Formats: sequence, C-alpha cells, structure tokens
Amino acid sequence: MPACVRLVVPGQHGEGCAAPVHVHNPEGEALGFRLTTVYPDNAGRGRPVIQGAVLLVDPVTGALEALVEGGALTAIRTGATSAVATDLLARRSARTLTVFGTGVQARTQVAAICHVREIESVRVYGRDSSSLRAFVSETAGRGRVPPDVQVAKTPAEAVARADIICTATTSSTPVFADRDLRTGVHINGIGSYSPLTAEIPHRTLARSLLVVDSRSSALAEAGDLIQAIAQGVITPEHIRAELGDLVLGRVEGRSAPDQITVFKSVGIAVQDAVAASIALKNARAGEIGRECPWP
Repeated sequence: MPACVRLVVPGQHGEGCAAPVHVHNPEGEALGFRLTTVYPDNAGRGRPVIQGAVLLVDPVTGALEALVEGGALTAIRTGATSAVATDLLARRSARTLTVFGTGVQARTQVAAICHVREIESVRVYGRDSSSLRAFVSETAGRGRVPPDVQVAKTPAEAVARADIICTATTSSTPVFADRDLRTGVHINGIGSYSPLTAEIPHRTLARSLLVVDSRSSALAEAGDLIQAIAQGVITPEHIRAELGDLVLGRVEGRSAPDQITVFKSVGIAVQDAVAASIALKNARAGEIGRECPWP
C-alpha cells in the first residue's frame, strides 16, 4: 500500500487523492485503486464534500472488475473502523456520545458506535441549523441509535458530559477546547485529512493515549498530529500503536478509567479495497448493480 498521491486543485479549494493497494491473505486477494476528492465548499453547493470511487482489478489477469461508488463505501468503513477503536479504547460504562459534524460521515459514526456501546444519549454540534435539524430527525431512534438525539448550542455544551466524541468535520482549527473535556473520554478524530486541517487540540493529544490507523499515513496526512509535532507539543513517538496492534493484542489500550484515549484516522486504502471486494461479492450473489461491457 504505497502512500497516497495527493493533488491540490488551484483556485478551487479542493484536492484529490489516489491510492493503490494489493491485499493478499488467507481470506482472499484484492487489487484496487481508490480515488477520493475533498471539496469543502460543496457544503454550500448542495453536493457531498467527500466524493470518490474504488476501482477493483482482477489480481490474476489484471482485468477491470468493478467501479464502486466511494462516498457511501468510505462512510461505512470509516464508521466501522471507529466502532472497532471505540470498542477497544472507550470505557465499558460509556453511555453518552457527541458528534461534531452533520454529514454522512457523522451519521455512520453514530450508527456504528451504537453497535459497540449501550449509548443512551447523543449530542450533535454543527454550524448549519437546517443540517442539524435533518441530522436529528433522520438518526434519532433509527436502528440502535437512541431516541435522545439533541443539538448542542456550543462546543463546550457538546463535550461537557460526553463519554465518547467523534469529530467529522473539515475544520482547520480545533472544534472543542481541551479544558471542557471530562476525564476518561474517548475521541475518534476522522475529519482531518491534510496537513492544513485539524480538529483536536494539541493539549488533548499530548495528554492522551494516541492510536492511529496507519502510522506512516497519519504522520504524512493528519494535520492534528503534524501541527502538534511541528510546534514541539508531541513527537512521532507519542503514537502508542496502530489500531491493528490493539486488535491483535500486541499492545495494551486503555489502562485506567480516567485516561483520555484518541483514535486518529485518515483512512487507508486497504479498508476500501477489502470493503469494495465484499460489496462486489454480495452484488454478484444478489444480482445487484449493472454489468457493463469492457474491452
């Protein structure tokens, strides 16, 4: 999985990222290419901020196999990844969840985390009142999400009683203040995607147990970490582990109830390739999708 190739589009406040990946394990083989674009101004255009696709290739013949819509795929696997991190790092007694952001990423965060903890109340904070109202009406009481989903008036109010926090924005500055956090909180930071974006305060990173999805990707793309390292608040060695290390039991996670834990995710292509392969398998089995002739 080579590093993502990132391209900034001059004058458009947008950028694209291309990432190839080859997966070979006992459960199967996958070869894919992920293309993602991030255009923050799309929020005012009525279009998704994050768009993309995953191109799957037959690893044996090199033939093109499938083009999978990437927006929904990325949102689902990002929510699932945060749920895994939450299950491994958040306190078992966690009952309150706060999310910053109202887009599709924020929604899948809430849906997935409610599968690994008995969440009783959800608070959401955002800048657009109509998006906030839609978020509440479309998530409250759906699936395992509790009926108690309410809008927080300020970031301080949003995090004051939160056991778990998810940040799913494209903000260039921290979305909450470190002083407002309660002890023992777990944070999933999934919105920051470039060196110029950051959602989590440097002080919070410095006093937390920090886990990432990919060490090399986080140090190259996660503005939260890059900026904190540049200012001397933390060093690269402050990263305790990759999420896979916790899954495999190589590294211990939370060690005390009052410990603050942070999972920082920038998204890695292997997750998209495997998720897209599963989607393709299910589509073929259920005869879903469209078959297109290809040379």
